[in-house]
Amino acid sequence: MKILIVIPARLKSSRLPGKPLKKIQGREMILRVLDACKILQSKDIKIVVATDHKKIFNIVKFFGFRVLMTSKKCATGTDRVGEVAKKNKADIYINVQGDEPLINSNDIKKIIDAKKKFQNHIICGYSNLRDDERLANNHIPKVVLNEKSELLYISRSPIPGSKEKKNKNHKFLKQVCIYGFNRNELDLFCKFKKKTYLERYEDIEILRYLEIGKKIKMVKLNSRSYAVDTYDDLKKIERIFKKLKKKMIYLIKDYKFFFKIE
Repeated sequence: MKILIVIPARLKSSRLPGKPLKKIQGREMILRVLDACKILQSKDIKIVVATDHKKIFNIVKFFGFRVLMTSKKCATGTDRVGEVAKKNKADIYINVQGDEPLINSNDIKKIIDAKKKFQNHIICGYSNLRDDERLANNHIPKVVLNEKSELLYISRSPIPGSKEKKNKNHKFLKQVCIYGFNRNELDLFCKFKKKTYLERYEDIEILRYLEIGKKIKMVKLNSRSYAVDTYDDLKKIERIFKKLKKKMIYLIKDYKFFFKIE
């Protein structure tokens, strides 16, 4: 099957202007996302960035990645993916958000495999809400699933709610923004020229499918990723990359030392 990984990246962001080009340890965020996706690139898996701005286009192209210009009128990243799908034939389209520089390539592969298996479902990732993530944080979409791991609802509010003040036993779940679609599903999404009511109210694009009655299969991921929505998120990601860089330096030193002894 032919797979196209599409990374939508727009320059405008109300909370963090110019977000895709913000540097993390000296490398632009969009390139960090591409680094993770590139691991999966093969004869059957291709990658493209879909952007609305020449600055992003030029940076991505300069570093040797494929990039396409899309309309500034696209309401969401998925609308942008749908625009790409009209001119680029594939069996499966994977939407990887351009603001998750810690995205795991194994998680992307899980979404691809799930879409191959459940071809009549839209696919979306989820994971447990971590201890360092606040339930009340409205930047994090929380999800509720049925017994078939299908999405019942997704909200920026803490869901599911409870009459009890504290429910220590409940594991809250969050969305991981990796989606899997086929061409027909993208065409259906893009038929709407504006956001649907709940999609607009919650500002969560996957709600458009729920509102029109489409099933969404949720796939458990081992995500350690954080979406970058604010300057505080960017600082947090910078600290994580700094630690990862130090670990790599120590590993390389240990590796060289081992072979020097041998």
